[in-house]
Amino acid sequence: MCPVPARSGAAPRQASLAELGRPLADLTFVVVDLETTGGSPATSEITEIGAVKVRGGQVLGEMSSLVRASTPIPAVVSVLTGITDSMLATAPTLDEVVPTFLEFSRGAVLVAHNAAFDLGFLRAAAQACGYPVPAWEHLDTVLIARRVVTRDEAPNCRLASLATLFGSPTEPNHRALADARATVAVLHGLFERLGNLGVTTLEDVREYSARVSPAQRRKRHLADDLPTGPGVYVFRDGADRPLYVGTSRSVRSRVRTYFTASEPRSRMAQMVALAERVDAIGCAHALEAEVRELRLIAEHKPPFNRRSRHPERAVYLRLTEEPFPRLSRVRSVGDGVTYLGPFGSTQAAQEAEIALLAAVPLRQCSTRLSPSRPTAACALAELGRCGAPCDGRQGVAEYAEVVGAAREAMSGDPGAVQEALEAHIARLAAEQRYEQAAEVRDRLAGYLRTAARRQRLAALTGIPEMVAAAPTADAGWDLSVIRHGRLVSAATVARGVDPRPWVDAVVSTAETVRPVPGPTPCALVEETERIGRWLAAPGVRLVRLEGEWSWPARGAIRAALRYAT
Repeated sequence: MCPVPARSGAAPRQASLAELGRPLADLTFVVVDLETTGGSPATSEITEIGAVKVRGGQVLGEMSSLVRASTPIPAVVSVLTGITDSMLATAPTLDEVVPTFLEFSRGAVLVAHNAAFDLGFLRAAAQACGYPVPAWEHLDTVLIARRVVTRDEAPNCRLASLATLFGSPTEPNHRALADARATVAVLHGLFERLGNLGVTTLEDVREYSARVSPAQRRKRHLADDLPTGPGVYVFRDGADRPLYVGTSRSVRSRVRTYFTASEPRSRMAQMVALAERVDAIGCAHALEAEVRELRLIAEHKPPFNRRSRHPERAVYLRLTEEPFPRLSRVRSVGDGVTYLGPFGSTQAAQEAEIALLAAVPLRQCSTRLSPSRPTAACALAELGRCGAPCDGRQGVAEYAEVVGAAREAMSGDPGAVQEALEAHIARLAAEQRYEQAAEVRDRLAGYLRTAARRQRLAALTGIPEMVAAAPTADAGWDLSVIRHGRLVSAATVARGVDPRPWVDAVVSTAETVRPVPGPTPCALVEETERIGRWLAAPGVRLVRLEGEWSWPARGAIRAALRYAT
């Protein structure tokens, strides 16, 4: 688990067609158009199908058929299309036409003008005729035209307007085959424009956005030598400083999108403008990539990453170590102390502190008290919210019982806090003070979430070594070795390979860790939490476990589920 990125890839792997990109000139497209009795496949029927098969700019074949409808065609539709009930009386039924179209379009990329409409009817037709609904790859000429055609060239992106713009030899007239032929001309016109912009593959077309500047697009070559499998990528400027760290299941494909795709985050365009190099680390599987990403962001704090840059800013509530302990908000905690956290902000920690103090009467003054030197009590003692250890009304032994209740609520069973705040919520609701009741409810939910988070972390970081395996899509296994909540080794075992020798290998080559005091003794909090989510995913199996992995039966995890949103 090397922390420094280098220009290196994972083990050699055959890239998929999707990763390499499929040239438009090599693909077969079926351009389809439908005429229907209405706008929804739930209430309307297909009356005509027209389709044209093209490849490399050449027409390979055409298909056209009227379709008999079971209900009369609305008059407005007949006027628009020219299709009448008498024309459909002898037409083939949907059961006869659908298999012909499915065979005609087999293996091709479907194209339609406003594809959502046509595909909706085609999927419903296939299902109605008892066929599995194909997972058609498709393009929508409307969406492409909106990115390529300006208002100065065409007043809108309707088929008639675009057919005129691109000089279609067939005028669209609301008949299926004629409209499909016009859409072919529009498709070829759009492909010609995209080709001039360097968009030459099906993947490029899907990612293309006119908002990507030419300078940004010219940097596509930075992705050429990156690995095609899972990993981490680092954008660097001319001075070799990390600008942005990201992760993907296919590094090359993901990095290419920064130069070709629509990116709603304006700061990413700024980042790409500054980037001069992209480094990558190939990883065994997605979990390893995500962990490496977190570590690199925390180490380098790249300016264009927004999340995970400052794990050191987490806030904790801890019980101080003195004769009369109190709650204190701190940035770090040591070994052997009672704490609650981490919290994402001081405000969240303060809300949890209020919740705990509502149930346990810890002292709230900041003075360091001595059993031998009493001081004057504050107003909280008179209100019954503090036992007043300051003036001697509560001795060390008596106050220790209060501290014990606080420790239990922070690290074990939060029942006392839950009971006290739920009673408060009930009183406020009975008084019809619903907004205040909601505030207390949110405070309780936040407390329980944080207590549950702490218990999950403690359970995982307390395990000296764990080996787990997750099934892959191709029936292999992703192996992870975890020590005290830190990922220390990872590997992927291919389908049909005995994983047992691989388990021995990843354990023997795993990183050695030396726990330090704190809630996550060997890793970042986010890393341990990410590992926990991976372990909870469906199909993940524990292969080896040193020690035990459990949390309190009456702990905060179950209680937090009640307030999960």
